[in-house]
Amino acid sequence: MEINPQSNVKGSIGLDKYLCKINWEAGSFLMDEPVSFGGKDKGPDPYSTLLAALAGCTLSTLRMYIDRKEWDIPAIEVNLDLYIDKSAEFTSTLKRSIYFPTSISEEQKERLLMIANKCPVSKILENKIIINTDIKNGN
Repeated sequence: MEINPQSNVKGSIGLDKYLCKINWEAGSFLMDEPVSFGGKDKGPDPYSTLLAALAGCTLSTLRMYIDRKEWDIPAIEVNLDLYIDKSAEFTSTLKRSIYFPTSISEEQKERLLMIANKCPVSKILENKIIINTDIKNGN
């Protein structure tokens, strides 16, 4: 089994309800909850951040492929929605819609759909995920 560690992300929260500072190698951003959930909406909520990761990976993967094929496709848009069925099985469904403002052929459409499904974040989300958690303190 190959284990390839990716981006070292660190998060912290103080007494400001739900406001989290997230750091990665090149910078930081804020995550928060909407006002309707008691936050101050100073950054994306965790669900939106998850969808943003899939959007960014999808767009980058498609752009790399389009550029390699030298296709004249100047812009790509992606819209994502998350549906959570909180019944006993707790099933989550991600709806991803990809839009090309310019015309593309049926052959390009089929190929780009296949490529979008191969983006690394798609592959992570579609497979088994194991979360190993430990707790450390200052003592």
